[in-house]
Amino acid sequence: MRVFKTRTIATDACKKGRVTMGGVSVKPSRTIKVGDIIDVKKPPITYTFRVLALTENRLGAKLVPDYLENITTQSQYDLLEMTRISGFVDRQKGLGRPTKRDAREMAQFKEQSYAADTFFLDWEDDDDEDDLD
Repeated sequence: MRVFKTRTIATDACKKGRVTMGGVSVKPSRTIKVGDIIDVKKPPITYTFRVLALTENRLGAKLVPDYLENITTQSQYDLLEMTRISGFVDRQKGLGRPTKRDAREMAQFKEQSYAADTFFLDWEDDDDEDDLD
């Protein structure tokens, strides 16, 4: 119920074991009842929903809270926020080339980190050279 964009994506998620009830993977045709708790893995987090009521037909997005309660823990949302913040630093394998925006952010990050590592060396101190002789 509006957890996935399309029914096909929802079916694929069930077949891949990303939708569970009570720790057990469910099939796309699984019958649910009021009070069931459904876990949906959408990396990097796992959403948790409680079924409040059942319906026979499809609903508009505004009616979903009447039938489905999101009980995902705050720690999961914190994990999602950390993933967004880390962005290009922890780029996952398979995401392809960085975008232009990613490249600009990386360049800016590198410039800031190198600017903090500047050294000041005074090579013009004649007194030290006399002491070495």
